[in-house]
Amino acid sequence: MDRHSYLVALGSNVRHHRYGSPRKVLRAAIEALKSEHFEIEAVSPVIETAPLGHSRRRYANAAALVRTSRSPDEALQVLAAIERRFGRRPGGRAWRARVLDLDLILWSGGPWTSDDLVVPHPAFRQRGFVLTPASRIAGLWRDPLTGLTLKQLHTRLTKPRPVRR
Repeated sequence: MDRHSYLVALGSNVRHHRYGSPRKVLRAAIEALKSEHFEIEAVSPVIETAPLGHSRRRYANAAALVRTSRSPDEALQVLAAIERRFGRRPGGRAWRARVLDLDLILWSGGPWTSDDLVVPHPAFRQRGFVLTPASRIAGLWRDPLTGLTLKQLHTRLTKPRPVRR
């Protein structure tokens, strides 16, 4: 049985009644991944970021490099089940505050498209809250669509631009 590597982005900006602060929610989410038989290869430091959209609360964000024999669709189902266990409800407004958000960003099998999932994640190249932690643990992993490493994508996103006069 083949094992695949996955890059998972984790985010939280709501306290959990059992786990506590968003940072602690992310730690508990890593433990939940382990309990679902994801082998944890690396976990980034947690960073705090400004929210996008309607939420006013700052996010705790991290990335995890995991291994499993599951297909991307199967892995997504497990991530969604973990989110539900942490109190996430389907539907509602995009970009709202949430206890836990788990996204599949990349996997070792290259591009993947199904009814429920697109890998690489379509917007990850424009998201510092994904690229900053991801580049710390998987900086040499190449985006299969651009050929650039996560470090290169992070540098492109965060590099100061000259001001036009």
